[in-house]
Order: sequence, then C-alpha cells, then structure tokens
Amino acid sequence: MPIPVNIIWFRRDLRLNDNAALFHALKAGKEVLPIFIFDSNILLLLENKKDRRVVFIHEAIQHMQEALIKLGSSMEVYYGTPLEVFHELSKKYQIETVYTNHDYEPYAQERDQSIASFLQTKGISFNSFKDQVIFEKMEVAKDDGTPYTIFTPYSKKWKAKLTEKDLTAFDTEKYEGNYYQQSPQIIPSLASMGFETDDRSFPSQVFSIETIKQYTEHRNFPALENGTSKLGVHLRFGTISIRALARKATTLNETFLNELIWRDFYHMILWNFPQVGKGKSFKPAYELIPWRNNEKEFQAWCEGKTGYPIVDAGMRELNATGFMHNRVRMIVASFLCKHLLIDWRWGEAYFAEKLLDFDLAANNGGWQWASSSGCDAAPYFRVFNPALQTEKFDKELKYIKKWVPEFQEFNYPQPIVVHEMARKRVLEVYAKALKDN
Repeated sequence: MPIPVNIIWFRRDLRLNDNAALFHALKAGKEVLPIFIFDSNILLLLENKKDRRVVFIHEAIQHMQEALIKLGSSMEVYYGTPLEVFHELSKKYQIETVYTNHDYEPYAQERDQSIASFLQTKGISFNSFKDQVIFEKMEVAKDDGTPYTIFTPYSKKWKAKLTEKDLTAFDTEKYEGNYYQQSPQIIPSLASMGFETDDRSFPSQVFSIETIKQYTEHRNFPALENGTSKLGVHLRFGTISIRALARKATTLNETFLNELIWRDFYHMILWNFPQVGKGKSFKPAYELIPWRNNEKEFQAWCEGKTGYPIVDAGMRELNATGFMHNRVRMIVASFLCKHLLIDWRWGEAYFAEKLLDFDLAANNGGWQWASSSGCDAAPYFRVFNPALQTEKFDKELKYIKKWVPEFQEFNYPQPIVVHEMARKRVLEVYAKALKDN
C-alpha cells in the first residue's frame, strides 16, 4: 500500500526557512516529503561540464539535506525529467497534493503545466505560490489594468502598495514536526550526472548591513571589494529570502531597494510579454537593426581582448569568477551592441552561459536595455564611452590593473574599433533602421 504524503517540490527556492510553498505544505498537516529534481531537460543543454551553477545547487541541496536529517526526515533527490520523476513518485506514494513555488520563465511554465496535467489524471492537486519576488504578474499594474513598461511609475506604485504583510516571513519552523520521517536518502553525485566539482568558494549569503547602508555611494565602483552585495546567485536559487532582504532594504537604503524592485519589474515583464524570453526584442522595430555580427570581434570581446581595458577587465572577471560588477555589465553590453554592432542576443547567450547569477528575466532585461530594444531602455543614441566610464568609476585603474595587468604593455591589443567612428556608425545604422517606425 503506497504511503500517504504531500510533496514539496523545491526548484529555485533552496532553503527551509521563510519559504511560501513549504510553509503551506507543512501547515496542511499531512506528512510532507521534500524532493528536488536535477532536470535533465536543462542539464543536458549545458555544454560546460564544470558549470559552477550545478555545483552551487548541489551544495545547497546538501546543506538542506543535513538540516532535514536532523529533523528525522530526508529530501529525495532525482536526476531525470520532471514528468518521469512524478510518474515514479505517484507509484511509490499516495500523494494528495504537490506544493511548489511559481517560476515565471517560459520553459518552467510549460513544465509546470505538463506536471499539473499529469497529476490531475491521478487525482493529485498541484498548488503553486509566490515566493521569489515581492509582487508578481499583474499585482502592480497601471490604473487601466495594463502592465507597466516604464520602471519609474512602476516603482512608485510598487512602494505605495507595499505593506508589512508583504514582507512577513513564513514561519516554517512552527510546523517542522510535519516532515515525512525516513532514513537519509542518497543525493546523486555530480559525476553521475556528467558534471565535475569545483573547489572555488561562492559568495556568502550573509548580507552585510554596512554594504547595504553604503550601497548608494559605493555601487558604481568595481574596484571596491564590498561595494555591492554579490547576493545575485543566492536570489537566483533562493538560498536567501527576497522578503528578508527587502525588509532590510526598506529601512537601510532606498537605492538598494530599487534594485530589488528592478528585479520584480523584469519578472513582471517576462510574465506579461513572454516573447522577450524567446529571443524577441521588446520593441519590434529593433528587429530591423542590421547587425554586423563579426565573429572574430565577438571572440575578442568574449576573451577580454578588445583593447579597451575596462571592457576587457569585465569580461575577464566574468570568465574567471562567474561574476561581473553591475556597472561593468552595462559598459561591456553597450560596447558589444553599440561599438561592435553585434546582436544583443549573442551577448545575452554568453552571459547566460557564464554568469553564476544568471536569471532569464534580469539578463534579458539588462541586454535589451543596453541595446535600446527593451522596455524603458537606454535611448539608442546613448553610447557609453569606455574611457569616460573608466575616468568616472575606476579613476585609479585598480579594477583594470587587477584583471588586465598588461594593459600598458606592448603586447596588449590595439583597440578593436575607434570609439568616435563606432559611435557615428551605430547612430547612423540605428537611425536608418528605425526611421519608418
């Protein structure tokens, strides 16, 4: 006779505290079985078998498992397609309800729909909750009921709507006696899934109060070690609660809070305009830009060998660490789209492969902003001057010296393109392509 349980399916919410779906599952009273699926539909697409995001997830699962074992429970961790796994689970257990948290990406929505349909054939409920953002979908909308496409009025409405309740933590500890009790289950090894481990450490999930307090003054200077929080990877995989971070931001620093609101904004855009997550420009007219797409120049950009030190420093930091400072992300993205006239989608894909904190909504939003094709984007005639950006944000060249130590030597490449010529060229190309739209 199958064992009666409810299931909590973890995805991008890898924590046992302040977790919406977990709270509702535990509160329901029936024994709760935690599961995680290393989704082969996603993992088989990753060409880099040393992908540190997979390592990060694996470590987070191990930490959760240790905590669950102390409670007499255990997570069941699978490798395969979600549909295959739920077929298996439905035979092993008498499942009443599957609890999980919303995911807004196109693949995730298709996946969840197929799982919900399968579960329905078995008489099993599928309950999903908001957890990775403060406001989602159409919770912050214009007065006429349409979605915002400009950030400033969205952020004003977001702040006006915010109440203490929106930031209240879900007290999962109150019901932790409701986990399904079983002996420790084995987690599939990285090697068994075709991946390799990595001994480099990840950014801490303990956020510095001082960093948040000084964020406004420090956030644009990439040489500062603690100028930004480096919490992106933890927000991406849910190892920290967005509510906990937003609570701190509301009392400590509005600029930092605005960055969290940008995150909600881009998730709202992805939900309401799903075409942006499928390779389409938010502004259709920008599909008419005749990109040069020079592969040799793209390779030089990827490797940090453009002859522009601030650009090269950013790309080398990304390649070495999986992180790039946000100010530098804007500079390198603008350089690729505007100086080299290379399709923003090439850069978006490269960042998607390399960034530890890769998040489809934010990455797409950032790249479309840089190329001017997105909602509330930089106007097409804004072309960042790498020299001026360096003068403003890395005046003492500390960041550049760290990542491009040879920038003043004879073996450092000459600039791949002359700024003045590139600026003139991109303005002419964009203006011509957009003149009838």
